[in-house]
Amino acid sequence: MPDSQLIAILIAAMVAGVVLFRLYTVLGRRTGHEPQPDNGRPASPSPLQTARAPAQLELPPEGACARGLLDIELADPSFDRDHFLKGARTAYEIIQKAYADADRLALRPLLSDDVYAAFERELSARPGATARLTGINDTRIVGAELTGKLADITVAFRASFAGPDGAPREVVDHWSFARTIGATDPNWILVATAGDPA
Repeated sequence: MPDSQLIAILIAAMVAGVVLFRLYTVLGRRTGHEPQPDNGRPASPSPLQTARAPAQLELPPEGACARGLLDIELADPSFDRDHFLKGARTAYEIIQKAYADADRLALRPLLSDDVYAAFERELSARPGATARLTGINDTRIVGAELTGKLADITVAFRASFAGPDGAPREVVDHWSFARTIGATDPNWILVATAGDPA
């Protein structure tokens, strides 16, 4: 009997150790320099408004949204932060190129209905050539939330663009991607865009 109690205590201690280690890796250490989280998402009248704006935003560390990321990871053990960021970066490049080329067929499967409608309005009103993405300088998760089974992650992209006149500029875009946990489709869809005012 004492042996079974000892085994139960050891198992409980191992589980507690794993949970504490997991929390430590997700939350990290407090340094006293953490920014206050911003739970509100600024609205943007234009889906690619920041392609015309200077890069002035300070990007908060990923610890500012650690609770949301932990909720998503607990609900979906297959979620991997690094894999998600690589996918978000690829999606950003594809969407920016498709927007510049006015390629609606490439845009449609990557965007929610609302975002696609906003892109369509922009494309229809666009007079001609637009800025083109020349490079991504930084990609960082700045917001995360789990509502029921809907995971929503906001990513800040610090990127370089060349205007129609060839003039370079750096911008910061905040794009939110969503996915229903447990859905058969593994892809994340762009559901909101925001950034610096023009």
